[in-house]
Amino acid sequence: MEKGLTLPQDCRHLLHSLRMRSKYALFLAFVVVVFVFIEKENKIISRVSDKLKQIPQSLVDANSTDPALVLAENASLLSLSELDSAFTQLQSRLRNLSLQLGMEPAEEAEEEELAARELEQEQLEPGAPAKAPPRRHVLLMATTRTGSSFVGEFFNQQGNIFYLFEPLWHIERTVSFEQGGANAAGSALVYRDVLKQLFLCDLYILEHFIIPAPEDHLTQFVFRRGSSRSLCEDPVCTPLVKKVFEKYPCKNRRCGPLNMTLAAQACRHKEHMAIKAVRIRQLEFLQPLAEDPRLDLRVIQLVRDPRAVLASRMVAFADKYETWKKWLAKGQDQLREEEVLRLKGNCESIRLSAELGLRQPAWLRGRYMLVRYEDVALRPLQKAREMYRFAGIPLTPQVEDWIQKNTQAAHDGIYSTQKNSSEQFEKWRFSMPFKLAQVVQAACGPAMRLFGYRPVQDAASLSNRSVSLLEERGTFWVT
Repeated sequence: MEKGLTLPQDCRHLLHSLRMRSKYALFLAFVVVVFVFIEKENKIISRVSDKLKQIPQSLVDANSTDPALVLAENASLLSLSELDSAFTQLQSRLRNLSLQLGMEPAEEAEEEELAARELEQEQLEPGAPAKAPPRRHVLLMATTRTGSSFVGEFFNQQGNIFYLFEPLWHIERTVSFEQGGANAAGSALVYRDVLKQLFLCDLYILEHFIIPAPEDHLTQFVFRRGSSRSLCEDPVCTPLVKKVFEKYPCKNRRCGPLNMTLAAQACRHKEHMAIKAVRIRQLEFLQPLAEDPRLDLRVIQLVRDPRAVLASRMVAFADKYETWKKWLAKGQDQLREEEVLRLKGNCESIRLSAELGLRQPAWLRGRYMLVRYEDVALRPLQKAREMYRFAGIPLTPQVEDWIQKNTQAAHDGIYSTQKNSSEQFEKWRFSMPFKLAQVVQAACGPAMRLFGYRPVQDAASLSNRSVSLLEERGTFWVT
C-alpha cells in the first residue's frame, strides 16, 4: 500500500477497542510502537507515524543522560512477562491483518532467502570451498559509566566485525510512553525489536528515530558515528562533496552523510556483528533474540563496582547529581529518599539480570557471559581472549595490538578509551567521601555480594590501595 493512505477499518477498530476496554489500557502506549516495527515487515509505518511523540534534539544532550529505568511496584517481573506475552499477541494480530492485505512479512522473505542460500551451498560440487564459519552476533550489555566504551573497542577494532556504538540512543530520544509502571517494560520491548532488526542488518529501522529525518537514506546525524569503525571506512565513508555539519563525525577522516544503504550492505558483508548498548536492562526480554536461529546470539553483560559507577556519573552527568552534591556539601544527615530508591532500583535491575544469566536457563545456555570491568582493567588481553572464545570468533593480532597500545596510555579523559587500565580502575577510591560509599553499599549490597565487591567499614580502608575490594571469581563468570 502507498504512503498517505488511512489505516484499514479493521485496524482502526482494533485501536478503538483497545481504548474502550480498561483491561487493555496498558497497551495503548505501545500500539504505535508495534506498528513501527511491523512496518519494516509490512510497510505501514506511514499510516501511524504521527502517533510517535517526538522529543526535540535540542532539549537533550548526549553527555548528560543517565538512562536509569526503575520499575514501579506495579511493574513486577511477573507483570512484565504478562505484558510481553500480550504485546506478542497484538503483534500477531497486526501481522495477520497485513497478510489479509496481501503483504508478505519481511521475516518470511528473509527466511526463504536464507533457506535458498543453504540449499545452494548443499548443491556445491565436490571440492568446492567449505561453508563459511557461522555468523555470530554479540551484544555487549551494560549501563552507563561501566567501561563499556573501552570494552566495546575490543570488537570495534576487529576488521571482520560490524560494530555499532549505542544505536538505541536514537530510540530513547524519539519515542516516549505514557507515564506509569509499564514505562520500563515498554522501553525494553521497543529496544529489543530494534536490536533484532539491527542484527539482521536492517539499518533502515533507525531512520524512523533520527532527527532530523534522513532524506533518500542519507543522514548527517548518527550518534557517535566516529566510534564505529564500520561506519567510517570504505565503502561506507563516501566523499565529502560539500561542507556539512555533523555533531558526531568520523574521527580520522572526513566522510559524507551516512548512506544507510551502503551501511546495510557493509553489515551483510562482514563475518560477524557486535552492538554495545547501555539501554537494555532486563535480560529476560532478550529471549526471542536468543532463540532466533538466524542470530546465534552471544550476550556479554559488563558490570562494575556500583561505588565506582556513581562516582563516575557524578562527574560525567554533573547536572543530574546536584542533589547528591548538595547533600555532601551541606553535611545533611539524610539524602532524599527518591535518590536512594533510584540507585537501589538500578542495582537490583542489574543483579536480577545477572542472576538469570547465571542460572543458565535452556534458552540462554552457552549464550551468556558475565564480566567485571575491574578484571578487564587488570588483565585486558586475557579477558579479551576469553570474550572472543566465548563468542566463537577468532581474535586477530590487530585487536591484540590495540589492547597493548591503549591500556598503557597516560590519557584518561571522561569519555576516553585510552587509559592505563591497571592503575585507573580504582582511582575513584581516593576521591569518594566515605559516607557516599556507605549509601551505595546499603542500597546495592545484594548486587555487590553477587559480583564480589567488598564493602569498606571506614574511610581509611576506602583509600588504602593495599586493601583489595575485589573477590576472586575466575571462570565462574563464563556460563
